[in-house]
Amino acid sequence: MDVRPFRGYRHAAGGDVSAVVAPPYDQIGPELQERLHALDPENIVRVTLPRDGGDKYRGARTRLDAWLAQGVWRRDAEPAIYPYHQIYQAGGATVTRTGFIALGEVTDYATGEVLPHERTHAGPKRDRLELLEATGADVGLLFMLASDPDGELLRATTPAAAPIAEARDLKGETHRLWRLTDAATLGRVRELMAGRSVIIADGHHRYETAVEYRRRHPGVTHKLMAFFTLEAPGLTILPNHRLVHDVAHFDFEDLMAVAARWFDVAPLADPLAFRAEPRVIGIVAGPDAAVLRLRPDRFDWIRWPEDTSRAWRELAVSILHEGILRPLLGITNETLEARTHVDYTADQAEAVALARAGKIQAAFLIAPTTPEELQAVVRGGELMPQKSTHFYPKLLDGLVFQVVDR
Repeated sequence: MDVRPFRGYRHAAGGDVSAVVAPPYDQIGPELQERLHALDPENIVRVTLPRDGGDKYRGARTRLDAWLAQGVWRRDAEPAIYPYHQIYQAGGATVTRTGFIALGEVTDYATGEVLPHERTHAGPKRDRLELLEATGADVGLLFMLASDPDGELLRATTPAAAPIAEARDLKGETHRLWRLTDAATLGRVRELMAGRSVIIADGHHRYETAVEYRRRHPGVTHKLMAFFTLEAPGLTILPNHRLVHDVAHFDFEDLMAVAARWFDVAPLADPLAFRAEPRVIGIVAGPDAAVLRLRPDRFDWIRWPEDTSRAWRELAVSILHEGILRPLLGITNETLEARTHVDYTADQAEAVALARAGKIQAAFLIAPTTPEELQAVVRGGELMPQKSTHFYPKLLDGLVFQVVDR
């Protein structure tokens, strides 16, 4: 992966920039969008997710042009790589995830330099491309993973001074940004990244948009990316629990009776306290709840998709999809893509509450994908099932960005 320093645009206020940053566009619903608008008239959401009405993309360009002309966002004088730390709560402990922001070269997946782990859809890519063409602003950070077993990359990007910006996200987690401009340090980071392949954790649609933008604009070869190491602490992956609804003739007792062919089925007394394991799934449907444990002698009874590896089949989400949702509820990959019968949440309490209240037919509680599982599947050349990962916390847009057409 070829990485480059860049002269980033940052909010002129510096210091605490909590009011002007925003989560990635695909994490923002209408209510959150309104909340971000209310935080500050200069919140970056006005560019990353412009409101519908008129030519919203041209409106985002007009807004950004005004901000740059007024000096609301200013360009740093020197090219830099920007160390980026996230300090957050996970499992009752304080965790720090350390990485850095730089420009990374965008290439076709066939080159093997960038490895995806999920499929994309045409609609979001059209939206991101229209926004990028209109604004010329590369604002959305991609979350990339690089292997760093000896810790050299981590050491090379460790900042020594105080951060240049800090923000609290809407979940209360802390984000800090530094700037490295020393030529020797920048050269060392580029040297360490050369030849390394990286995995896209979050941002597949934006990455593929950048590849298309490069095809249309050959001079724009690099994209704003945040790189984190696979081996360092702080790679927290939450499960995406499945929320099933609108399935015809759904019946909990019938489902459990048929599932018993593959799974040992037992009552689940307290779904909130349930901790899923790779071959163990929880289900909550109204007042009912059960634990389904895949029997070892039934693993190969599941009709696995052809050409899938053992690593892919061992994923908790694969066992749920191929052992329950598809064969027993008729929920196919096409159904999942259409979002007609399944929604998702990383919040187990929310999943249980929705099921208990009857707002969905059932919540399926699964174990999270581990970093080791992710690597095994992706480096084997496979894509994960849909919504296999939920990396926490999300990166923030607006800490630093680049503009490609000015």
